[in-house]
Amino acid sequence: MTIAPGGTGRLTSPISAAAREILFDRDTAPAPDPVAAELGLISQVDRAHVVMLAERGIVDRERAGELLNGIETLRAQRFAPLHDVPAPRGRYLAYESHLIETLGADVGGVLHSGRSRNDLNATVVRLRLREPHERLLAESDALGRALLERARRWAEVTMPAYTHHQPAVPITYGHYLAGVAGALVRDVEGVWQAGAELDQNPLGAGAVGGTSLPVDQHRTTALLGFAAPLANSLHAVASRDLVLRLLSAATVLGVLLCRVSHDLQAWTSAEAGLLRLADDVVGSSSMMPQKRNPFLLEHVQGRALAPLGAFTAAAGAMATARFTNAIAVGTEAVAPAWAALEAATDAVVLLRLVVEGAEPVPERMYARAVDGQTAATHLAERLVDAGVPFRQAHHDVGAIAKEALAGNLPLHEVARVRLAGQPPHVLAALDPAEVAQHAAYGGGPARESVLAAVTEAETAFGRVRAAAEERRWRWSQAEIGLDDAVRTLIR
Repeated sequence: MTIAPGGTGRLTSPISAAAREILFDRDTAPAPDPVAAELGLISQVDRAHVVMLAERGIVDRERAGELLNGIETLRAQRFAPLHDVPAPRGRYLAYESHLIETLGADVGGVLHSGRSRNDLNATVVRLRLREPHERLLAESDALGRALLERARRWAEVTMPAYTHHQPAVPITYGHYLAGVAGALVRDVEGVWQAGAELDQNPLGAGAVGGTSLPVDQHRTTALLGFAAPLANSLHAVASRDLVLRLLSAATVLGVLLCRVSHDLQAWTSAEAGLLRLADDVVGSSSMMPQKRNPFLLEHVQGRALAPLGAFTAAAGAMATARFTNAIAVGTEAVAPAWAALEAATDAVVLLRLVVEGAEPVPERMYARAVDGQTAATHLAERLVDAGVPFRQAHHDVGAIAKEALAGNLPLHEVARVRLAGQPPHVLAALDPAEVAQHAAYGGGPARESVLAAVTEAETAFGRVRAAAEERRWRWSQAEIGLDDAVRTLIR
């Protein structure tokens, strides 16, 4: 007998490619070149800085062109000449020393005019955070789209809402997904707002007190794709609150991801059986051939709150430093941010894969809504509508529910006997599906209410998406403009 690749007998397909990349392939992928990664961003800032120095007449254009040509050569080589160069005081100084040695002090020595490693580092942090921030937003938007598409599709699939792990009232699976999307869009807005300082340029702040050279912050702002320069040099080099805000917003998002994953994990259990997951988002057991484990949800729970740990570490490191440039703030505090933001993004992707691979089991959902007596609240509200005070109605329906459970009878059968003298509309529409569709007020699960919530969330996601696209366009245009300015000076 031939065993199919990726199959387990119980499962007919391997784990999805996106999940496999996150969980397995990434650990075996070649590590990125740390020299090229660090100096690539530094040299991008250098290019903008040298163009500005030349345009302002701080450095003559001929020397600026020679210097830029040397920087371009290193970038084309992916900084290979610097891979084995000792860097006892950091890679930047080794890189600057290489430029001085190869181009001469008159050329390489002008690179750092009007600048410090302090404002350079603050600028590089912002450039380095662009991609993680962009990716977290994009993947969260993709999760939102998946939730909203399925909220529309399953707006009439009745299920119980649960409180305290017990069936409460009838809702729909679409209503649940729209609710998650409504919370997600607020978290996405929070992540977007937390990244506002990514658009503020600290270059020109110098070590802490600016510079007497007539640098043009607005020009480097445009060349690097920022929206505006930072107005205060102390703030520019002392603060990394941007990192704290991003980690805080990612933590809030992570809390939502964890809570939803707990719901889906419970609903996919054999005992509940409310959801069925596709084979490519579950795993088998190495020993137990019958298993279908929703293990991606456990990875969501494990990764979603990595930003919380990073926030705690960063806040602790920053709180020990005075409000000026400090290694504890600019280097140590920001160090956990990259891995934490990647973990949060991974959690978003994994939850999206589960949401996309989850199908409701309508008959099981409906049966749980019936067995859980979820129409009881609606029955009490019908009594209120007939003139019974709510607390009395609550007491009467509670007694009916108790009797129904004791006799193993449906709620509506006992209600018809106990409430025989009430108007007909009191006992009508006690089917959970009808109850759900009657709950049109207060953002309830009635189809029109769910679709209104979906539309509202789609509009909110669209606003963030448009703002992110505008920012991406600005970054790309700035890169084109910087390339042109560099080529002009080199010629």
